[in-house]
Amino acid sequence: MPKMTFIKPDGERIDVDAPNGLSVLEIAHENSDKIFLEGACEGSLACSTCHVVVEPEWFELLATPTEDEEDMLDLAFGLTQTSRLGCQIIMCPEFDGLVVRLPAATRNMLG
Repeated sequence: MPKMTFIKPDGERIDVDAPNGLSVLEIAHENSDKIFLEGACEGSLACSTCHVVVEPEWFELLATPTEDEEDMLDLAFGLTQTSRLGCQIIMCPEFDGLVVRLPAATRNMLG
């Protein structure tokens, strides 16, 4: 089973199983007892609450974000050069070991 690591705002590293075909958002929700990643729009690309910061060594492996994802990222709190939406990163064998940081805050424009 592929694995990935979430780094919480306090620096704690949480290693989890990351089944191929699931998004980073879905993986976080499957581990909601240890990881909080909101996903207010339930992965429909209508908010930025699943914003994650991908570690630089992994960022180059990801597909280029769509224009819709970039538009939503513009609304994200604490945007960085390696910011992505967790709902748009789909696990595959090449991403085994992926590391993402959870931002200190999110901005929910839906509520």
